Amino acid sequence: MSAPPPQPTQRRRVIKTVIGILAFMLVVMVLFLNKFLAPRILSPKELAANGAVMFEKPRIIPPFQLVDHRGQPFNLERLHGKWTVFFFGFTSCPDICPTTLATLSQWYKKLDDDIRERTQVVLLTVDPARDTQEKLAAYMGHFDKDFIGVTGDFLPIKTLTDQLNVAFNRVVIGDDYTVDHSGHLVLVNPYGHYHGIFKPPFQLGQLKLTYQSIVTGFAH
Repeated sequence: MSAPPPQPTQRRRVIKTVIGILAFMLVVMVLFLNKFLAPRILSPKELAANGAVMFEKPRIIPPFQLVDHRGQPFNLERLHGKWTVFFFGFTSCPDICPTTLATLSQWYKKLDDDIRERTQVVLLTVDPARDTQEKLAAYMGHFDKDFIGVTGDFLPIKTLTDQLNVAFNRVVIGDDYTVDHSGHLVLVNPYGHYHGIFKPPFQLGQLKLTYQSIVTGFAH
């Protein structure tokens, strides 16, 4: 004797149960993918081991007045609302500066879209006597259209670099000169506070991992 066909009420219950199971599986899958794809948040020790030294308490940066390569004022307000990665160099630098900026260009393109939108990269010249706005504009065009070149009077630049623990020194070579300077990157958070540094040498994967970890952890 065959079993009687399921009643409409039973069918509805079965359908609801199946839908509930599928919905639960979908939620679990979404949570798993989100955790899998989200940038990993490193501990301070892990960051330091990968060349990223962040301050326990970010430091206040006093106001300053400089100019960017487009002729626009570059001041403390320009550091608000975005993460800023500073590199300090000069356009006549034969090797370290173009190499670092080329690496930063590749790194910038590899960032997750939402993190890249919250990031600005700034080259602050340590040779303002030669690096005019026009010269910086031509130089920055070799790397990324979003990168910002900054120059200005020597004293405000020296004051800012001292506050950011960046050293530079003019070295005379015959009738010319070059500039020795620190090679690390300075990180400023969206409040305009000095957040930490990245030590060279810079490797794309390592720099992306540490930076995205810092930004993601800060947001949480």
